[in-house]
Amino acid sequence: MRVPWQKKNEFMDSFRKEIVPIIIDENMLKEAVMGQITDDEENLIVKTEGIHFNEVIHLSLGNRDIMMIAYMWDFTSLEDLYLAHNLIEKIEGLNHLFSLKCLDLSFNHIEKIEGLESLRKLEFLDLSNNRISVIENMDTLENLTEFCIENNVIRQMHNVLNLRKSKKLGTLKLSGNPVCEENEYKLFIVACLPNLMYLDDIVIDEDIKQEALKVKIVQNEMTSEAVHENDFVRFLNGCFPSGSMFKEDPEAETLHCVPEMAQVMDQFEKQIQELFTKIITLSLAEHNQREAERNSFNSVYTAAMGDYQKKTSETIQQHLQRMMEPLQESDSNPKKNITQPCNSLMEKETFVSQTEIMVKLGKISDLEVLKERINHCKNESSKISQSLMDMELLYVSQIADIIKMLDRTLTDMICNFGEIAEGIFTQCRDIEDEYYDKVRKVAVATLEKVAKEEVEMNMSGDVLMLFTDRDTVMDALDTGHANHLRIINDIETQLLAHFNAWKAKLIKGIQDKELLGNRIRLADSHEYVVHLREELEKIQM
Repeated sequence: MRVPWQKKNEFMDSFRKEIVPIIIDENMLKEAVMGQITDDEENLIVKTEGIHFNEVIHLSLGNRDIMMIAYMWDFTSLEDLYLAHNLIEKIEGLNHLFSLKCLDLSFNHIEKIEGLESLRKLEFLDLSNNRISVIENMDTLENLTEFCIENNVIRQMHNVLNLRKSKKLGTLKLSGNPVCEENEYKLFIVACLPNLMYLDDIVIDEDIKQEALKVKIVQNEMTSEAVHENDFVRFLNGCFPSGSMFKEDPEAETLHCVPEMAQVMDQFEKQIQELFTKIITLSLAEHNQREAERNSFNSVYTAAMGDYQKKTSETIQQHLQRMMEPLQESDSNPKKNITQPCNSLMEKETFVSQTEIMVKLGKISDLEVLKERINHCKNESSKISQSLMDMELLYVSQIADIIKMLDRTLTDMICNFGEIAEGIFTQCRDIEDEYYDKVRKVAVATLEKVAKEEVEMNMSGDVLMLFTDRDTVMDALDTGHANHLRIINDIETQLLAHFNAWKAKLIKGIQDKELLGNRIRLADSHEYVVHLREELEKIQM
């Protein structure tokens, strides 16, 4: 019998109470790489030269009680990373793994999907048996083909919509999450992700796809982009009055029993509903245009980030090349070309890693030469720090301009929408005024007939009773008129306020995310340079 995942985690937690969590360090990485070397991979390591992290393709670090991911800078060629069955609480330290295709973080303590923005080549991602409640921050994973997130705590079905940008996603494993208990769960997922071929190890055949298309709620979600952070369609449904405009009007049912009055009331409601439908259609079109603009921004943003990451990697490599250059000179002539600049990274056929530099420095027996070489490397490390800072400032300025452009574009769109909507709401108020004049005339005429006892024989007792009191009739009409104008004005205010609030929240969210990203990148760069200098200090001791 399979043990529920919650009990598994509780068991593992109690089992590991006495175990001290550890952080990935360089010694662990060396040990892991050495442990997986085979005779067929002799070119991966040259014992006299040390381990070349930049040439490692596969790396397994499972079952090691790792709490934090770190020291992964040099693994630029890494394609497969196995970190399952650890104590990892946060996805981090993967920023430089640009070649990564497979990442296994199953059976950890992760609560949030994050830190994957740089992994644009990722094809397989396993986050099963963690503590994740939201599928998020996966917009850049456009090459993802298989995603495993079984046995987590995902409850909201619309979370799956966040996977739609992964157009190549063919396999999804969600079983063991509370969301799987929802009605028509399978059909909803299939309709949301039309390219999916396997769901929870079940083949999605044509019959399932056809059945999924019949689920109306899914079709609405898919065609109108209804489910996203602001739930726009649900907002519209709640914004406009359901049922009759006369729902809150006093004596409305009784007034509708007067034939002439009923005709005026029905015509008014039809006209108002037509205009409301026009506003809803306009709002949906505006919403879709704003979504398209946001998607366009995301594409530009992603391209800028990709270019920044590429240039960052090239810049670091250029400085490492400069560090390596004097170390390739003969020890008999140590001062030759120590400061000679190396060619551009694009002109180099080889890739220099930090480990290679440390190995070569460790071979220098002459202390004066060693000191000179280390000082040269320290100067280059300082230049790395400055270069990365300059690039970060340039990138931040570029992103700020992109965000400002999005802000201006959305502001213009909302202003244009506001002008058109204002005209339609003005028509609504004009129709209400016309209706009010007509019903007052019908009411006056009916009051006179009742007073003269010239009413039709089929007029009910409630109508006769109402029209014996002029003040009650006129008060009811006045209150109805005020109700209708209030509803129209409230909808107009609420709709425009919603658009502006959406824009403000979107821009602030992007700015906050970028600010956090800036801090993380600066901390990452600082940590890299500090680590590099610490390694140089160790050799000098």
